[in-house]
Amino acid sequence: MSDLRARIEQYYATVPLAFADTEEYGPLRLFVRTAPGTPYYGGPSHAQPTAEGASAVTPADIARVRARQRELGVPEAFEWLAEVAPALRARIEEAGLPVEERPLMILDADRPPPPRPVPDGVTVRVLDAEDPALAAALAIPRLAFAEGGTAVGSAGRAELAAAVGELTADGTLATTGPTIRAGHKVLAAALAPDGTPLAAGHYHPAGGVTEIGGIGTLPTARRQGLGAAVTAALVAHARAHGVHTVFLAYAEDAVARIYLRLGFRPAGTTLLIANQPARS
Repeated sequence: MSDLRARIEQYYATVPLAFADTEEYGPLRLFVRTAPGTPYYGGPSHAQPTAEGASAVTPADIARVRARQRELGVPEAFEWLAEVAPALRARIEEAGLPVEERPLMILDADRPPPPRPVPDGVTVRVLDAEDPALAAALAIPRLAFAEGGTAVGSAGRAELAAAVGELTADGTLATTGPTIRAGHKVLAAALAPDGTPLAAGHYHPAGGVTEIGGIGTLPTARRQGLGAAVTAALVAHARAHGVHTVFLAYAEDAVARIYLRLGFRPAGTTLLIANQPARS
């Protein structure tokens, strides 16, 4: 296994621990969140193979984890690096769960992303836990991922207000503030002149490594370079705070081309996800 792949695998095994306890089911580890809300992607409530047991997962192990996830009332979700557990995909699919690929890209340590222009009046900033834009920034990826692609879409400010209400009701907003204060989550947003977030993204640092994630633009505000500007701001912040390995995953080639222009390159490894709506 390459050093880079080992660092990424360790990251995926470590970063959810800031938000979750673990339960072991043979060679599978299930993350069980310790507070309501979704501070890390969709939970964390997913399972992954342990490094020692990646090749030994059985259908019975998968069934035990799924039963526990149903008991917890969370998605029956799994994620793993394809190259680390190459036989697991077939077993997950045989269990009836859809598996999707998320190729990874890496930004070389000596390559800063180029500055990204934004429209007049738009500002890009890292948000603190008391920022009035926080709730709406957290809601943007929900709308962006529901209306995929890079074309201008229909969801706008009315839909954003409704999504803010949902995140407030499910505990995500209340959970995120302490997470930001503790340094486990960094959230950045591009904001309209009136302070409304138009694009947002985040990263969760662990051991000098981070994945840039949740990059989304309000569908009505697309095609203005806002997602790229947020990504560049997150990378700059991570580098300034001791993160040396910055990577990300993508779902669509059109999105990958944006990251290529920022200096990211293919990492030679792929994240596989099963039934995990937050990464869709």
